[in-house]
Parts: sequence; structure tokens; C-alpha cells
Amino acid sequence: MRTAPESLAVPPLPILALAVASFGIGTTEFVIMGLLPEVARSFGVTIPQAGYLVSGYAMGVVVGAPIVAIATARLPRKTALLALMGVFLLGNLGCALAPSYTLLMAARVLTAFAHGAFFGIGAVVARDLVPRERRTQAVSLMFAGLTLANVLGVPLGTALGQVAGWRSTFWAVVAIGIAAGVAIQICVPAGLPGTRGRLLSEFRALGRWPVLRPMLISTLSSVSFFTVFTYITPFLTNVTGFTPHGVTGVLFAAGVGLTLGNLAGGHFADRGQMATIISSILGIVAVLLTLALVAHHPVMTVAVLVLWSGLAFALVSPLQIWVVEAASDAPNLASTLNQGAFNLGNATGAWIGGLALTLGAGYGELPLIAATVSLVALGLTLTAVGRSARLLARSQPSA
Repeated sequence: MRTAPESLAVPPLPILALAVASFGIGTTEFVIMGLLPEVARSFGVTIPQAGYLVSGYAMGVVVGAPIVAIATARLPRKTALLALMGVFLLGNLGCALAPSYTLLMAARVLTAFAHGAFFGIGAVVARDLVPRERRTQAVSLMFAGLTLANVLGVPLGTALGQVAGWRSTFWAVVAIGIAAGVAIQICVPAGLPGTRGRLLSEFRALGRWPVLRPMLISTLSSVSFFTVFTYITPFLTNVTGFTPHGVTGVLFAAGVGLTLGNLAGGHFADRGQMATIISSILGIVAVLLTLALVAHHPVMTVAVLVLWSGLAFALVSPLQIWVVEAASDAPNLASTLNQGAFNLGNATGAWIGGLALTLGAGYGELPLIAATVSLVALGLTLTAVGRSARLLARSQPSA
């Protein structure tokens, strides 16, 4: 195995290869949001019907995560990553060539099946290639590809689709996928084994509360974020007063915030994992309450949104590492299923926000609902810290 560097100031090549792949995956997941009008016109469906391509992908990740986790469990990790990139390429080729809305949906779901397992296995590979004190930072660097997809991939892909047709965007993603596959083949070392134990025993291990708790916190953190973010455009136009053109600039700023927050979360979590998680959730609650108060002030709203997106993505890599280390006897499976947990939160948050709006809540009230969800996540995190403190106290010899 390759010797890990002492510092991640210059990321090792395997992690850069994984980041390129995560950039492609993130772009194909989110770019469809900017192409909904073009897709709707192409197939003669409504924009809300085209919007199901977003939720279909998210549910494909949720359903596909356990299935693909089982299918790839015993494969060497490099082999599994390359196989998943193959699925990713087939799915995006299907999107680019789809002759009907139904087949486009099927191709989206197929692509989503590679999502959870790739990020799950990739996170374990990134963790294992660096010293223990750099593990969370390594995972955050891999996920940086996903966050950069929101800053660069989505707006560039949307612009390309609007100029050259929406299919051209998926052809561009296919090219990114090929480049990522070549990079993984060249840079990721062989010899990283898959699961060696019995799968049934490992799935039983995942049913323990110490493993389920961080997965549930991952889901709740995602629910909180997407309760608001799913409806961020009407929030900014109807409550804050931005024009549609102005919303684009705000979303770019938020994308920069979540990219920096992701990297900061990995940096600080290597120095104090639980402290980073708790402080991030506390910050999210405070920022969401502030957002509800300042939503009518454009400058303050932008500043709060950038901070909020940064804090939300500061949680991603620490929670991923928490799950993997809690399930030390089944790291690949746990890491993959936690990606399903995040995406379950995506879909649930969108549903909760939509339900609240249907029942008469205003867009300006969504941050209050999201803050409540984050408080539940905070409570679960504090119970874990309290339990660890009690166990430590019991292990200390009495005076």
C-alpha cells in the first residue's frame, strides 16, 4: 500500500482521482434542476413532472445503497470503484440517448445506484490512505468534488444545456466519468480488500444503536438542509425580493460557502470530531433562526445563507467518519448505507417543506421548521457524548 503523506496540503493522487469522480457524480445529480424547462419541452411534460427526475434520483440512491453494498461487498475496493464508474457511465449514456421521459427516468435511477456505494467505498479508501489524524480531512477532500459540482459543474452544465441542448450536458458528464475512471485506474492502489466476514453478521452489526445513531443524525442533518434549500428560489424571490437573475448569484455564493465549509469541517474534525459536529449543529440552529428574522434584508440574507451552507456541509465528512468507525467490522457497508441516509434526508426534507407549504406555512417559516429538526439531531448527538463520558468515568479507577 502506498505510504500516506504527513500532510494533506497537497492531496495524494488517489484522493484527487476520487474527487474528480465525485465532481462528475455531483454534477449529474444536481444539474437536472437547471435543465427542467428544456427536458419538459423535449418530452412534452410539465415542469413538475420533469421535477420527479430529481426525486427519482434521490430515491434511487436510497434503494440502491443496500443492494449495491451487498453486490460489491466482497470485491477489492479498486475493482468496486471501477465497476461503479462503469454503472455511472452507462446511466449517463442512457440519459444522453433517452428517447422518452420514462427511459430518462430509468437511466437516472440506474445512475443513482452507483452514487451511494461510490461515495461509501470512496470514503473508506480515502480514510485508509492517510494517517489517522488526517482521516476526516481526506474524506472532506474527496467530497470537495461534490461541493465543487454545485459551484462549477451545475452552472456550467446548465449553460451548456441551454445553448446546445440538455443532452449535451450528459455527454459532457460522460467525458468526466471516463476521465475519472482512468484516474482511478492509474492512481488508486490495488490490494485494498473488500469485506472478508459474513455479510449477514455485518448487517447485524449495522443494526446496533451506536451505528444507527450517527446514521439517523446524518438523515436529520440532510432533512434540515433540504427543508429550506429545496425551496430556496421561491424563498429568495417571494420573501427576500431577489430577481431570478439575482438568485443565480446567491446560489453561487452559497456553493462557495458549502465548499469551504466541507473542507473546514474535515480540518477541524481531525482535531475534535464530536466538538465539530456539536458546534456545527448549534451554529445551524442559530443561523436558521437568524435567517427567519432577516429574510427581508437581501445583504444579510446572502451572508446568512453562505454561513448556513458552510455549516451544513461541515457535518458531512465528520458524520461519515463517525459511522465508519462505529461500524469498524463493516466499514464499506456502513459508509455506503450512510450515503443512503443522507439522500433519504434529501427526499424527506423536500417532502416536509412541501407539506408545510401545502398546509399554509409561508416560505419564511421554513427555516424555523428546519431549526427544529436540527435540534433533534443535536439532542441525539449530545446523548452519544453523554454516554461516552459515563463509560469513561466508569473505566477510571476509584480514588
